[in-house]
Amino acid sequence: MGHGKSVQVENPNGDLPQYRRSRRDFPVDSKKYCYTLSTEERRRYLVRATFLYGSSENENTYPKFQLYLDATKWSTVTVQDASRAYVKEMIIRAPSNSIDLCLCCATTGSPFISTLELRPLNLSMYATDFEDDFYLKVAARVNFGALSKEAVRYPDDPYDRIWDSDLDKRQNYLVDEAPGTERINTSKNINVNTREYPPVKVMQTAVVGTKGSIRYRLNLEDFPANARAYAYFAEIEDLGVNETRKFQIREPYVPDYSDAVVNIAENANGSYTLYEPSYMNVSLQFVLSFSFVQTRDSNRGPILNAMEISKYVPIASKTDKQDVNVLNALRSMSDERGETNEGDPCVPVQWEWVTCSSNTPQRITKIMLSGKNVQGEIPSELKNMVALTELWLDGNSLTGSIPDMSLLINLKIVYKGNPGLSRKAKHKIHYKLILGISIGVLAILSFLLLGSLLLLRYLRAKYSYQRSEKGMYPTDFSPICFHDRLHLCLCIQYCHFLLSGDSLRISTKPSSSYSIARGGHLMDEGVAIYIPLPEIEEATNDFSKKIGKGSFGPVYYGKLKDGKEVAVKTMADSTSHGTKQFVTEVALLSRIHHRNLVPLIGYCEEAHQRILVYEYMHNGTLRDHIHDSANHKHLDWLARLHIAEDAAKGLEYLHTGCNPSIIHRDVKTSNILLDIHMRAKVSDFGLSRQAEEDLTHISSVARGTVGYLDPEYYANQQLTEKSDVYSFGVVLLELISGRKPVSLEEYGAEWSIVHWARSLIRKGDVISIIDPSLADSVKIESVWRIAEAAIQCVEKHGFSRPRMQEIIVAIQDAIKIEKGNEKLSSGSSRAQSGRKTLLTSFLDIESPDLSNSGERKKRSRHALAFRRNARTDTFGNYLLIQTRMLCHCRQLGRVGERVAIGARGPRDGGGGDVLVSCSGWLGRVKCGEKYNIEFCPKM
Repeated sequence: MGHGKSVQVENPNGDLPQYRRSRRDFPVDSKKYCYTLSTEERRRYLVRATFLYGSSENENTYPKFQLYLDATKWSTVTVQDASRAYVKEMIIRAPSNSIDLCLCCATTGSPFISTLELRPLNLSMYATDFEDDFYLKVAARVNFGALSKEAVRYPDDPYDRIWDSDLDKRQNYLVDEAPGTERINTSKNINVNTREYPPVKVMQTAVVGTKGSIRYRLNLEDFPANARAYAYFAEIEDLGVNETRKFQIREPYVPDYSDAVVNIAENANGSYTLYEPSYMNVSLQFVLSFSFVQTRDSNRGPILNAMEISKYVPIASKTDKQDVNVLNALRSMSDERGETNEGDPCVPVQWEWVTCSSNTPQRITKIMLSGKNVQGEIPSELKNMVALTELWLDGNSLTGSIPDMSLLINLKIVYKGNPGLSRKAKHKIHYKLILGISIGVLAILSFLLLGSLLLLRYLRAKYSYQRSEKGMYPTDFSPICFHDRLHLCLCIQYCHFLLSGDSLRISTKPSSSYSIARGGHLMDEGVAIYIPLPEIEEATNDFSKKIGKGSFGPVYYGKLKDGKEVAVKTMADSTSHGTKQFVTEVALLSRIHHRNLVPLIGYCEEAHQRILVYEYMHNGTLRDHIHDSANHKHLDWLARLHIAEDAAKGLEYLHTGCNPSIIHRDVKTSNILLDIHMRAKVSDFGLSRQAEEDLTHISSVARGTVGYLDPEYYANQQLTEKSDVYSFGVVLLELISGRKPVSLEEYGAEWSIVHWARSLIRKGDVISIIDPSLADSVKIESVWRIAEAAIQCVEKHGFSRPRMQEIIVAIQDAIKIEKGNEKLSSGSSRAQSGRKTLLTSFLDIESPDLSNSGERKKRSRHALAFRRNARTDTFGNYLLIQTRMLCHCRQLGRVGERVAIGARGPRDGGGGDVLVSCSGWLGRVKCGEKYNIEFCPKM
């Protein structure tokens, strides 16, 4: 980097290592100053920037400026202590073959940097399911029981991570230590060959809670936020035969993941071996308080060797790649080659000679290169800059001709003052060649059509003759038998492949080495056709239009030769395991057919590329329609219900209609696609898991998406159909509220849609969670029906959740209510009175005590005790309402009747407690297969 100046650093607190004895200062202006780091695309790296200001002539103006990685804001660097080295670390998966680190936007002082490091990581390290959308900003990495205040790093850590000592006493860092905390260490080797490879030196030390607990508190910079947290345990003491070390992890702000029990002897398979439990996505506060508490059946206190906490930083979209390529070409032709024109052209600071749009991703709208000594020919790729409205190229030394940019109807070009520039664009049109090709194509098509018609007539006549010989009536309009239809299709396909130059080869099974035959390959008896790579490249225009991301990797729009629009999913993994998995997925997907599942059309495995070709869904994802502010296609409540029904039927088919059953594992609104008729189809079940009979799937790492992940699956790594049910419950809450599963603007209980909605629904307040865009256009009873189903879906334990069949019934009930004649909008008096009844009745919620009565033990474990004025049926009896599905009504009227709770007061006029496990429909319960309503004595 040519800009900036090197400044020697003096530290009054002592000697500095050689690499920190200087810093580079940059001018205080509106520009950005960037370093370009070479990377290997899709490899993970640790990026570390260090800032040590040292002594200063004016200590009242310490610097404050911004740090960016590409277009993503990394951190605000604020110097408060000149002698302290501020270390910023980010773990990334490189999005391309380079990444830019930029300093800009100083508010005080001047931007500076002391060191910049790029460390490649092992392939398994720091992998998350969210790395396409988030970087990991390191907030804490602590070595507990350290022997000194010195941090552990290279060569003890071959990846040069910095493990801070727990002896490094600084403000709000590892305070509030529990009494009885002692430090232990060993010289024995520790087996650390797991995913994250913490250094042996770190694992050889630890703290133990001799009085039954370990407790610490520390502040996390830039929190509250969503985070990834790892704890590292290894038994480094020799325990006796009857000694055990078991303890619970407790974090008060994370109730769903607290109280997990650690038994190192079992979890790590012995002493001196690493065990590293993780929370892949957890909401943490600015002040982190955590503790490990010894269990009752343990006779040794808890232990902790090390921990890591990283914040999820959303990756910001960069400027459109096609626009950037053109700008780089123009920059290389002009005087605009300075360091201030590095990094992203638009973010965080625009290059001086461009103007950018405000949409995402940003596009270039104006290029101003007047008098910049631009030399050479104008790049023809300018025609791809669809947002460009002004192009100023006057006063330069351009040559050649102006490329055809007639498609850019809003473009204004200024090019005077270029003597060598031809003002007439080249349009060489070979009319005779085009005419000849057109006639040839028409002749071939006519030949094929005539041949097909003659063959069809022959087959019909043959079939009619055979039918008449058997005494059956002949007709010219009789259907062709399947055998003859197959011959016809094969003939037409054969003609197609003769014309295309490919050979028709049909294989029933992939070979044992998982190589796939090229050509017109049909996978088993399914409909997935092998499509050669050149055809896919032609259909996608060389993968030019990216429309999204899937489990495999990027998704591109394409149009096949027959005009069929397709979505082309490219698989990022190129390993042999990936090939094996790919063939398995194709064989599986070729057999799955349901109107609510996105169908697989074809596939390709060629030239180290693996591709799946799906039917194109014209209306995008459900997520786009709910959360994209730029999407003006508003979904009303009835449309949302139909979409929920379609998606539920697709999932129900995966769970019960496939043998073995299939667990989707990543149910979310972006995996629910809408076709041209707005019917929903579930996608991305290609990387799902088959559920083995009588065996739950066990995975070493929980997979899923932030906000949708089943906490039970996350805690015990057991994948079942109920994991999909939990995720679908989150989708239902999104449909009701229009709110995202996790909110980066909210923290604590508010950050999660599940916690937020559950607290309101349990208070009887469903109106507060309804999407404002739905306003008064919904019937509250139908919303209640979906809200109740959603809350049952997101129960903490899988056995408490309904099956997909039961959810479908609930959705269909809501649709019937919404289509009915009775309208209970939020503005009606009846709805308001119902809401008031719920809010005033459920005054206090507590867990029921079911331990004293054998009869009560039979009641639903989900029942909640609502302390209120006693409610009874019309006969003055108290009611017990269970949410156990597929039950029947007993002792209470006919099936299908509605029973009003609280229609009359109790005969004795007294009050009491009633066990109620659901809010009903505005305080009413439909007597039928969905609820078991029983009389029970007054409590």
